[in-house]
Amino acid sequence: MRIPIQDVTPETGTAEIFGWVHEVRDLGGLAFFLIRDRTGIIQVTVPKKKASEHVLTAIKEVSRESVVRISGTVKAIDKAPGGRELVPEVFQIISRSESPMPLDVVEKVPAELDTRLDSRFLDARRPRVAAVFTIRSAVIHKVNEFLFSHGFVNITTPKVVAAATEGGTELFPIAYFEKEAFLNQSPQLYKQMMMAAGFEKVFEIGPIFRAEEHNTTKHLNEATSIDVEVSFADHYEVMNLLEDLVRDTYLHVADHCQDALANLEIRDFAVPDCPFPRLNYAEAIAIAQKKIEEPIGYGDDLNSAAERAIGEEMGCHYFIVDWPTEIKPYYAMPFEHDPSICKAFDMMHPRMELSSGAQRVHQHDLLVQQISAKGLNPESFEFYLTPFRYGMPPHAGWGLGAERVVMTMLGLGNIREAVLFPRDRHRLVP
Repeated sequence: MRIPIQDVTPETGTAEIFGWVHEVRDLGGLAFFLIRDRTGIIQVTVPKKKASEHVLTAIKEVSRESVVRISGTVKAIDKAPGGRELVPEVFQIISRSESPMPLDVVEKVPAELDTRLDSRFLDARRPRVAAVFTIRSAVIHKVNEFLFSHGFVNITTPKVVAAATEGGTELFPIAYFEKEAFLNQSPQLYKQMMMAAGFEKVFEIGPIFRAEEHNTTKHLNEATSIDVEVSFADHYEVMNLLEDLVRDTYLHVADHCQDALANLEIRDFAVPDCPFPRLNYAEAIAIAQKKIEEPIGYGDDLNSAAERAIGEEMGCHYFIVDWPTEIKPYYAMPFEHDPSICKAFDMMHPRMELSSGAQRVHQHDLLVQQISAKGLNPESFEFYLTPFRYGMPPHAGWGLGAERVVMTMLGLGNIREAVLFPRDRHRLVP
């Protein structure tokens, strides 16, 4: 029976393993192979004078990254990975790898990101790359666990829609039989409709699509959004929920992903402290004005330079609150005492924005008014507006970018490193 490589010890006596040939060294009388599966690496040592004929034949024909089945005796040896080696009685080549390969899995020869993404199936064999997706999986697992434990209902909303969530910009139009349709920018409208259904707490983890033309290190055209909506809650309550989720996710990774963090050479994995500082928009603009040369004024959205400048000042996760109503979406609730400011927030990492949220407008007439103020036609949103006529509770929520969480958590240089098969302005395959 196959044993995962991490479970092979001298105490097992004999073992059968399956995996890929990571490295080969032939020293004449001895041949050494490092065999890798998803759990780790083990050294296989072949003393040629003692090896059977079929083992000798196999080790002559095998190539790096071939898939093999090996069984034999496990021995303790200090210098080998994990302090043990496997001396084979059976060495079977299951699937031989062609040579040369498009990139070096051992990482002795560096490859550009585009080369890596072209052969992502090979790139993901690298322990460092596999570690990123092990941690990403742990992040998504913990987010699900956290939200279920807080009484949330998981929903699935359509990705092919008839109306834009926030207007006509950054939209992917598609042919939908005889009708015009779009890939959805966000589940925002649908998760709000579920508040009218009485679900009270909903979440979705799914793809969103934005025709973002800028080809930057932090933008994707297909991303994964973690979305939450909560009835009878204001923006402060969902901010508290968000910071607790982020902190608990970091703690989960710290507790359960030590090997993956080690593969990424992350030795000082810092868990953010709660509560996150809260900076109002006017204060954020004042910090940016002092630190960057390009002009930025009240009423402007924050560009990358401003985000970096404020992040350097803050040095931790933080919120920007009390945004001008005119630069936030129509569904953000204005303050009663000053409608020019709304109950919206962004959660920031020192490097970039991770999440946007707000208390939502739940009054039908105010929502129609704000849609019109954005230059949009309320008739295009009738399916969305109708539930607001039949008892819509106050509610608030947010959307959190999964790739940005992983990117900032692990200090990755490019958001494409946090996606198995990224879609950007130039990449449609693989």
